[in-house]
Amino acid sequence: MILTLHPHPWPDYELLDCGHFEKLERFGKYILRRPEPQALWSPDLSDEEWNRRSDASFLRSKANPESGQWTRKAGVPEKWFAEIHRQGYKLRYKLSLSSFKHVGIFPEQAANWDYLHAGISELQAHTGRPASVLNLFAYTGLASLVCRAAGAEVTHCDSVKQVVSWARENMEASGLQDIRWMVDDALKFSQREARRKKLYQCIILDPPAYGRGPDGEKWILEEHLPLLLQAVSQILDPQHHILVLNLYSLGFSTLITDNLIREYFPDADCESGEIYLPDSFGKKLPLGTFARFAKF
Repeated sequence: MILTLHPHPWPDYELLDCGHFEKLERFGKYILRRPEPQALWSPDLSDEEWNRRSDASFLRSKANPESGQWTRKAGVPEKWFAEIHRQGYKLRYKLSLSSFKHVGIFPEQAANWDYLHAGISELQAHTGRPASVLNLFAYTGLASLVCRAAGAEVTHCDSVKQVVSWARENMEASGLQDIRWMVDDALKFSQREARRKKLYQCIILDPPAYGRGPDGEKWILEEHLPLLLQAVSQILDPQHHILVLNLYSLGFSTLITDNLIREYFPDADCESGEIYLPDSFGKKLPLGTFARFAKF
């Protein structure tokens, strides 16, 4: 099944406008202006209005377009906390103005978080025990926290020590505990778990287009995603399971994602499609493709 997916809104986040390769978003009480390569159209608000509303703006570096710096209005902090309230869970998370334009949360993923929380609750009702969850490329851990809030035993794996520490802060701020933290290369970790014949009932994958492991390992999505899915297919519990794959890469269509899932999980009843965020004027900002399936 191919579909488009967007999360239901919550009070601490809003996509106000998008266009001219930028987006204007509210995180808690602060409004941020930052680049968005897929916003090819014109925004509804004027540039003057964007400047007036924004509390901080991200400017790309001319020397390195992958990084840059923020300009902030007086009184705007570099870090602050916000909350997300959904059916069944409530989380508190830290936002920070990083040099790579990221702020610590990908709001469109709330659609998958709701799917995970509901699915894990149903899976555990069938098995009568906590689900074991592996979150790969887990970043600052919102998906890990959602699964932990549902009662699962969670292993959180990311190659960057600083963002694992950030995820731990989010766990503590949300009043949760006992997540297993792994600073490791996702592909190598999955392959080791396959050799150990370890099984997980839920696996979450959100790989970047490019990346580096803790020991300098290169991650190139086109080259390494099939290897990762092959390893994951060996460690996903065949009886009771949930899998969520999210890709934010301009070169990957929904059909590519769907074909990969069919290759490595031929029996899965998979739904796939695009994730997007609607802005306050009704424009739909595409923010990646997804594939997910469950068996209870």
